[in-house]
Amino acid sequence: MKTAYLFCLLALAATACTAPRTIVSSGKVTPKGEFKIGGNASFNIATSTLGKAGGAVKDFAQSAANKDTIRYSASVAKLQAAALSYVLDPVQPTADLYVRYGLVDRLDVGYKYAFGSHVFDAMYQFLGPIGTPEHPGGPAGATYGSIGLQYATQRAKLPNLAFLDNISNLLNFNASRHDLIVPLVFSTSFGPEEQAGAFSYGLVYSHTFLRYGFDPRRIYNNAGTSQLPTLPLQRKNFSAYGGFLSLKLGYRYAYIVPALAIYYQDYGTYALLNNETTRLSGFTIIPSLGLQFRIPSARR
Repeated sequence: MKTAYLFCLLALAATACTAPRTIVSSGKVTPKGEFKIGGNASFNIATSTLGKAGGAVKDFAQSAANKDTIRYSASVAKLQAAALSYVLDPVQPTADLYVRYGLVDRLDVGYKYAFGSHVFDAMYQFLGPIGTPEHPGGPAGATYGSIGLQYATQRAKLPNLAFLDNISNLLNFNASRHDLIVPLVFSTSFGPEEQAGAFSYGLVYSHTFLRYGFDPRRIYNNAGTSQLPTLPLQRKNFSAYGGFLSLKLGYRYAYIVPALAIYYQDYGTYALLNNETTRLSGFTIIPSLGLQFRIPSARR
């Protein structure tokens, strides 16, 4: 099972290029001196991106790929909107690997690698006991609560799909992003100190800082008389609000973690070539399945 799961992660790695927003932490942080390691495979489903990347956009991108000169039109504007949508919130499988360490009582820190995105975070437990399955600090079925801060950075790029490669080459599109994510997590333990797992739920706030630009070489004005100027580097930021549910099922050292997160974001208005703009907003649904392993601290 472990080998199959790792193979799945590696297969998905080639297409993962967005900051992971799957929340698989429970309200109980990693106990002092212990480690947790794991990984998740998920699928990012964004309604805004689905709406911007229809069949007509794909057909135009593929037909324009071999042309030396393209006159600006509504179709070119739709290509730009599709490119921005995919960078902001792609429709694609994603994968991540992570490690967490209990730094002190009620505080753990972690690092997550999402095949192009690096995530650093910390979680503080404000509710519930701080024991371990071997040395419980509270009863079975205890409630835990924690709040965290995550920082993710990446050079954003379009997924490796044929028509998106055409769009990227045509527009000479480049972008980078930074994300701050604040999860508020509550959980109910299965057994003492999550010995058999937990049911977790909570709310998430995230804020994204994006830089992007277009530098086309083959796109001309509507009359075809002059090449369109480069769109200089643009800076935008937007907030997202969401909620999540997850289960942690296993015993003491190994757990399966299915989860579901739903977000809403108003991405705002974005500048395009030819002094045009586009406005983007929508929901994102992220189902995921993960494995988590607990490494207890050495005891005398």
